[in-house]
Amino acid sequence: MEELKQRILAESTVLSSDVIKLDALLNQQVDPQLMVKMGKEFAELYRDEQITRVVTVESSGIPVAFATALELGVPLVFARRKKTLLADVDALVERVPSFTKGIVTDIMLSRQFVTENDRILFIDDIIANGDAARGLVKIIQRSGATLVGVGIVIEKSFQNGANTIREQGIRLDSLVKITSLADGQITFG
Repeated sequence: MEELKQRILAESTVLSSDVIKLDALLNQQVDPQLMVKMGKEFAELYRDEQITRVVTVESSGIPVAFATALELGVPLVFARRKKTLLADVDALVERVPSFTKGIVTDIMLSRQFVTENDRILFIDDIIANGDAARGLVKIIQRSGATLVGVGIVIEKSFQNGANTIREQGIRLDSLVKITSLADGQITFG
């Protein structure tokens, strides 16, 4: 997606050879028009797959997952990272490390909103090491639902996260692949 590449070049900051700061695009500020365009891209990729729900992990994946769900005409369900007083006591839970936060957290998905009859499209903002993605994949599989595919806005293909999902035989589509952040330069693949 050429527009997204140009926005990444103009509005992101390379912090190291492993880390890119995307606050102006995905993590703190979002452009609704860009989110809608990305949602349409994902919806077109999965239009014929009889998706019944779009699932994401809070919080940065929510805007693009919402746009995708809206375009497909299905509900959006998101896994929580923090347990609340109102949390489903029977939620599906997976403990995962966070690459960007440097901590281990639980991700929780309510059984109320995902059933064995669902055909799930998992949408997320970025994949690096893939720990959160693998955790949510495990949760979806334990729910009995069918995971149709994973849509990622930005894949850091120089890290192994996306490949670990693909190696499980799961379809994974990325709108943009970053192959390197070496020397502070963003290289697309």
